[in-house]
Amino acid sequence: MKLLISVDMEGATGVVCMDHTDPQGPDYQRARHLLTADVNAAIEGALDTGIDDIQVSDGHWNSGNVLIEELHRKVRLNTGTSSPFSMVQKAQDGVDAVFFIGYHAMVGTLNAVLDHTWSMSRVANLWINGRLSGETGLNGSVCGAFGAPVLLVTGDQAVAAEAKEWIEGVETTVVKIAAGRVNAQCLPPEVTGPLIRETAARAVRKHLAGAGPKPLSPTCPVSIRLGLMNTQMADMASLYPGAKRLDGRTIEFEAPDMPSAYRGFRAAVNLASV
Repeated sequence: MKLLISVDMEGATGVVCMDHTDPQGPDYQRARHLLTADVNAAIEGALDTGIDDIQVSDGHWNSGNVLIEELHRKVRLNTGTSSPFSMVQKAQDGVDAVFFIGYHAMVGTLNAVLDHTWSMSRVANLWINGRLSGETGLNGSVCGAFGAPVLLVTGDQAVAAEAKEWIEGVETTVVKIAAGRVNAQCLPPEVTGPLIRETAARAVRKHLAGAGPKPLSPTCPVSIRLGLMNTQMADMASLYPGAKRLDGRTIEFEAPDMPSAYRGFRAAVNLASV
């Protein structure tokens, strides 16, 4: 079995604010250790089931957050920007299942650590085929297009709830309870590590027994509606070929499949970098 572990940072153990997630932040280097420990716990849980083919894709910021010198020796790390499928790089090469480690809730979610969707400064909302989506739905749909289901999501209680709305039967590990955007009641690594490991092993065993989640499979063609933070950003994003301007801050386009929709979404967001 081939497993891909997609990694973000906002949902990692002990992470609650931009000082932890921004490479210029005073606590960023400390947060990298916490994040890598969460990833290792998921790896160990997968290895407990006999899996021997695991890749990790670093998806936060510049995709250079996981500390390779602390990473489990039995995995391979996809790092650096910008890769074709970003947060789920290598899903396109044929993996059997995916974990989402350190994920966060979509923009606008109540009581969710650092809620956003892809870009805090540009993306106001994202809809996939008319359904409001965050990064769990977005990345999960890309993995599903390549036949890989999401088995595990770790983060705060808000992203756990969001994951369960999108992925029937997904396992979740709640490492903190958010009480706002930049505060949470956090469990220490000595507690979250074993929890993640146990849940990861259970998720894989369910999958191997045929009882795990099915791949997400949005109807094709795929409609992407993108709300931007201001009208100038929408001016620029609307230059994406095939995009229609719906209102001052919203564009919409159609793609033949989810991988194409993903690339189009990323391109439109990049165009909005004004």
